[in-house]
Amino acid sequence: MKGIVEYMRKEEWSPYAAGILLGFVVIFSLLLTGNLPGSSAAFENLAATVGRHVAAPNNIYFVPQEVRGTTIQPIYPAGFTWQVILLIGVFFGAMGSALAAGKFIGWRRSVPDVDRQWRAIFGPERWKRWVIAFIGGVVLEFAAGIAGGCTSGLAISGGVQLAPAAFIFVAGMFISGIPTAYLIYRRRF
Repeated sequence: MKGIVEYMRKEEWSPYAAGILLGFVVIFSLLLTGNLPGSSAAFENLAATVGRHVAAPNNIYFVPQEVRGTTIQPIYPAGFTWQVILLIGVFFGAMGSALAAGKFIGWRRSVPDVDRQWRAIFGPERWKRWVIAFIGGVVLEFAAGIAGGCTSGLAISGGVQLAPAAFIFVAGMFISGIPTAYLIYRRRF
């Protein structure tokens, strides 16, 4: 047991061990909650909740919904769904892992290596970073809606179900990553 605890405290794990444990997470998630992991809907549900209170309370566009069989049904309580709980759990789980590994060094705005790389490509202006991060997040959420899920919801949970869309998504993710990295970094890294 001591060996397992020591291994879990390591900063880096074997991808095989991490993959096996991720498989157990998916199995336990399904057995304990009846839901598969997925996180992109959490942002949609939270945005719909805010939009409903800020814009039009009766607008159906701002009511979080899910597909059950062939019908679309509203989710209640709106905003506090399984995906939101999962998102909160991911945050605290990551913080717990960093604490257990002794790598939690406090709250900071950026990681030094990433910051150095960012400044080399885009310059020192923080507003550029915020604008690009926001636009990237919007594009990512929009694409997740079109694809039918994000990396966790479509690739992992869909892959567990052997859904063809999951394998197309994963292939597209890797194929599009190469030209995107080339476009952004222009062979500098």
